[in-house]
Amino acid sequence: MKVLAFFNNKGGVGKTTLAYHIAWMLSDMGRRVLVVDLDPQANMTSMFLGERRLEQIWDPEVSSGQSLMGALEPLISGTGDVRESHVERINSKLHLIPGDLALSGYEGELSGAWGRCLDRNQPAFRHTSAFHRIAEMAVHKTQAEIVIMDVGPNFGAINRSALISATHVLVPLAPDLFSLQGLRNLGPTLRQWREEWEDRVSRNPVPGLSLPSGHITPIGYAILQFGVRDNRPVKAYDRWVAKIPDTYHRSVLGNIGTMDTIDTDPSCLGLVKHYRSLVPLAMEARKPIFHLKASDGAIGAHYEAVQQCGVAFGNLAKTIVEKMSL
Repeated sequence: MKVLAFFNNKGGVGKTTLAYHIAWMLSDMGRRVLVVDLDPQANMTSMFLGERRLEQIWDPEVSSGQSLMGALEPLISGTGDVRESHVERINSKLHLIPGDLALSGYEGELSGAWGRCLDRNQPAFRHTSAFHRIAEMAVHKTQAEIVIMDVGPNFGAINRSALISATHVLVPLAPDLFSLQGLRNLGPTLRQWREEWEDRVSRNPVPGLSLPSGHITPIGYAILQFGVRDNRPVKAYDRWVAKIPDTYHRSVLGNIGTMDTIDTDPSCLGLVKHYRSLVPLAMEARKPIFHLKASDGAIGAHYEAVQQCGVAFGNLAKTIVEKMSL
């Protein structure tokens, strides 16, 4: 199971928007994609689904556990193990396990379970591997080739259990000081999680329990929300953009650094500019920017920007496919 997590502990960089558009682009390219929303804010879910459908999914009197929490409920209540999650069909090649704001209440259980795994505690391993096993069942159901996982911008227990379920991780960045500092924190934390999970896996007392690999292999970074002039970042961002390659190689890859620029760094997967006026159009139309049509308001200069957006995300998606050997 190939699982790509989009993760940066610095919020507000456009992580969810990037993951949403890559999921759509991969499905446009003919790939079968499963999106798992593990961010307790459930922003990814709200991008895919309208308010009426969200009300059905989240209202316990209307739905029968159609969010991620429905799959977790037997485990949380102590009445059983995780069950197969409801999977929302977006199109024939794109599916979603809807997130839920109630997921934030699971943080404490996962935090405690992490420590209890060291004592070979069976329920602890079931909790810690829950996201992995729910995704695994949904992949079997949808025959997805790739799982896109969206998580929150923090180093909490939910994200730790989510990230050890990821075979690969892509780091979305904004060209600013905060993203650089986020990189410096992110790399050591991912390495620590990998090492701690490797220790815990060896203590698993449940024969046949499917556990995540915990590889969390970084495939690179994408720089988002920059202004451009002549297809280059404007001067205001140059200072921060220039520091990203070396910071990424030192902090995330654990290398001595690099003299590469974003133009020559193989870890730079792409640059995506800020499509300011197109974002609300896409949100209202409930579709990615590159699917906008004249009937959605994409006319004139907007139409040209829609085409540019399609090229940018298409190139980025192709690079991701290559990096993950899909």
